[in-house]
Amino acid sequence: MRLHTLRLQAFGPFAGTHIVDFDSLSTDGLFLLHGDTGAGKSTIFAAICFALYGKPPGDRDLLLRSHHARGDLLTEVTLEVTLAGRRLRIHRIPQQTRPKRSGQGDTLQKAETRLSTWAVDAQGQGSWDPSSKSHQEAAAEIETLLGMNRVQFCQVVLLPQNEFTKFLHADAHHRRELLGKLFHTSRFSFIERWLHDHSRSTEKNRDAARGDVLRLVERIHQAAGPDVTSRYDAPTPDDPETLTGPARTWAQDLIQASQTGHLQAEAAAKTAKEHLGKHQTLEAAARSLLSQQTAHNTAQQQLDQLQEQAQHQDTLQKRREQARRAQNLAPLLHAAATAKDDHTRAEAAERTARKHLLPEHTSLDTIQLEAAEQHMRAEVAVLTALLPEEDTVRQLNADLERIDAERQDFDAQQSTAQDWLELETTLRSSLEGRREAARQAEEEGHRHQNSLDNLSSRVKAAERRDAHLAQIAEVAQHLATAEVATRQAGQTYLDIRRRRTEGMAAELAVGLTDGIPCPVCGSPTHPAPAAPQEGQPTREDEQAAEAGHEQAKTAQDAITTALQQLREQAATATGEAGDTPLADLKTQHRALTTQLADALQRAADQRAVEDELLALDREHTAMTQQHSTATAGLSARNASYDTLTERLTELDTKLAAARGTAPTVAARADDLARTADHLKEAAEASRILAATSHTHQERTSEATHAAQDQGFDTLRLAQQALLDDEDLHATEEEITQWREARAAHTAVLDNPELQKAAAQPPVDLDAVTAARAAAADDYTQAAAVASASHQRSQDLTSLATSLDATIQRLEPLEQAHRTARHLADLATGNAHGTRVRMQLEAYVLAARLEEVVTAANTRLHVMSDGRYTLAHSDEQAARGARSGLGLEITDSWTGRPRKTDTLSGGESFFASLSLALGLADVVTHEAGGRALDTLFIDEGFGTLDEDTLHKVLDVLDSLRAHDRTVGLISHVPELRRRITHRLHVRKEPSGSTLDLITAAAE
Repeated sequence: MRLHTLRLQAFGPFAGTHIVDFDSLSTDGLFLLHGDTGAGKSTIFAAICFALYGKPPGDRDLLLRSHHARGDLLTEVTLEVTLAGRRLRIHRIPQQTRPKRSGQGDTLQKAETRLSTWAVDAQGQGSWDPSSKSHQEAAAEIETLLGMNRVQFCQVVLLPQNEFTKFLHADAHHRRELLGKLFHTSRFSFIERWLHDHSRSTEKNRDAARGDVLRLVERIHQAAGPDVTSRYDAPTPDDPETLTGPARTWAQDLIQASQTGHLQAEAAAKTAKEHLGKHQTLEAAARSLLSQQTAHNTAQQQLDQLQEQAQHQDTLQKRREQARRAQNLAPLLHAAATAKDDHTRAEAAERTARKHLLPEHTSLDTIQLEAAEQHMRAEVAVLTALLPEEDTVRQLNADLERIDAERQDFDAQQSTAQDWLELETTLRSSLEGRREAARQAEEEGHRHQNSLDNLSSRVKAAERRDAHLAQIAEVAQHLATAEVATRQAGQTYLDIRRRRTEGMAAELAVGLTDGIPCPVCGSPTHPAPAAPQEGQPTREDEQAAEAGHEQAKTAQDAITTALQQLREQAATATGEAGDTPLADLKTQHRALTTQLADALQRAADQRAVEDELLALDREHTAMTQQHSTATAGLSARNASYDTLTERLTELDTKLAAARGTAPTVAARADDLARTADHLKEAAEASRILAATSHTHQERTSEATHAAQDQGFDTLRLAQQALLDDEDLHATEEEITQWREARAAHTAVLDNPELQKAAAQPPVDLDAVTAARAAAADDYTQAAAVASASHQRSQDLTSLATSLDATIQRLEPLEQAHRTARHLADLATGNAHGTRVRMQLEAYVLAARLEEVVTAANTRLHVMSDGRYTLAHSDEQAARGARSGLGLEITDSWTGRPRKTDTLSGGESFFASLSLALGLADVVTHEAGGRALDTLFIDEGFGTLDEDTLHKVLDVLDSLRAHDRTVGLISHVPELRRRITHRLHVRKEPSGSTLDLITAAAE
């Protein structure tokens, strides 16, 4: 990789557009980037990294957009570079916010990437040929040409001295992080994790299989129970070795013991079954005898009970005979009873009907009652004819009430409209006055707003004016102090330079050696070398004084520039604000703000007044219409009311005579109709009573003669003997059942077998049943034991088969886990017998570190004048920590290795620089051997003494001798004198700038 030009625009601290010509800087193969802290030296490399990879160095997102740049100036980076023999131009614009090209506000500028290739045609003419505008395509092509990713590029091309000093003194863990990123050894870490995960997976599978075996062992324990034991010990989780072969032997022994117990239980169950059969036969015979004895005793008891009912049966037979004779009289008895009931009901109805009659009608007979009814009906007909007239009266009264209500409503509407119209003139005058006042207040508010806007601008300008004046006084004091400091620093620098010049002979004499020619006179002898005076300044003193004078002058220039800017800003603000004090302007501003608020408040009433006037006009129209309508309606209602009143008086006189004491004619007609109905009911009841009395006498006489003919002395006795069909049938049924039951029980008692059984002693069924139950319990228990032993043998056989299959699955899993665990332990350095606890990735990185140390020692030998040699160590770390990436340094003066953190600051610098250069060589070779023609080294030179600095620069010159350009980033003044091509980065308030300095320019 060789850099040609870099163009920056609005990037980082650089506000404008700057171009770095690396071709000019690299003429001598060595150039220097120097400038104040924070000026932007490292930003140059950040811009190169951004151009190549689209992202600055580091893991954090740096702010690419310059705060000093104009809003319309886009942040851009353009890099021309040669990669793998191809010259490319890379142009990148990061995503940023820019002003809109038309209109106000900002818009989002999307990120852009343009990659071009320098091509030469057949005529030898060169031009840029666009290759890609895709971020992904450009990134892939650039990374392919470079052969390294962004992390490797930043670590190899820019050698950050501070990071490699940390790397030099770091522990194995931190070295592993850096080397892992550079050499892409994450795949070995992935292998470690895969082996570990595979070991865990096989362990999980093995443990699951072990768990299956243990669960089957537990189930076999449960199936065997406490009665079946084995000669062998059962498998346990504490001893995994017992979970395979020993488990099979233990299970088979339990099966054999269970089968032996099953044969014994079957023999006991057969004997118990024969004993139960004998007791079941005895129990059946006893139950049969008990049944016969019970039947004989029951028949005898039932027959005795029937004999006790013989007298009752005689009474039932007599009653049945009387009921049969009374049954012949049933029609006549029923007719007499019916006639009597009809006569009784007629008497009650006649008494009830006469209770509803008027007192003058209670003593009338049937004919008189009918005549009174006809008279009442005639009066009701006359009153019914007058009923429509009464409805007319009610309608007239309703109409009069309605018309009177309407008259009152029209009168109220007329009064309301008249009152409102009388008050309208006053209200309208008041609203028009308010509208005029609001209009004047609005004009006043416009005047106040214009004045307030002008006054606000003057207040802001006055605030800037006063602030700038205060800063001017303060900065002027700083300037005076800086001028004094600059004069003193300049005087000090001139004095030291003069004294050093005067004592230069003594300084040269220090380096004279007999036999070596003097660099001034050339004499190999030095008889009287000059002696240094007391307090003689050295070159370092002169350089320090010069740097102090330049620093003071730079500070003075910055203060002068700032003071001039403040004075210009104060003059501009004074022109806008005038000389009026800020307090007076603020007082005027507050007063005017109050007046504006008051005017706006009064002007706000204008809209409300307009709305009220519109509402007033609408209400005036409505009230005028209401007054006219109410006047016409009231006149019409008064005429209708007088006409209806006259007609109502006539009808009231006519109806009053007709209704009498009743409230209405209809009520009078209803009373007369009810009286006629009561007369009719009483006449009908009187006529029915006479007819039922004659029928009752005839039916009673006929039934009495017939009862005497059937042997009953009175009609009452015949009625008492009479039974209905249901009662007569029940009596005959009861007599028949008694006779049949007596015959059945007599037949049972005549049975010879029952008589023989009754002669025997009573049966003790409980004793026989208890003996049979005991035998049944014995058989049930024996059968259950036999069944359980049979089931246990089957369960044990099935479980043993499952156990054997599970053990066959467990055995290869045990072997697979042992293999996987051994490989995982090897990869992590934990295998038994391992000498060094080194992980696989650390082992690979240790090999790379050995290559880096070998490459670093070639430079370290020169820089340390052969004193120091780096060495890689894989010794065990303290307290068993991981090892394999240790570093130590051997001091040839003592011949012993020592820790790297015992080196001094300068020694640490050139040792870490050697490591950085060695790492760059190894990473470059790892990335495909593509040459990196440009390197950057950042800081650290200030820790070196003059001789060591010369040796370090000699090593860097050796890089230059191999066509490699080295850029140093440093503050050390000595480097500015040694290196002729420099890029000076200046820090200014308006943004940093770049100056290319060469020996010819100086």
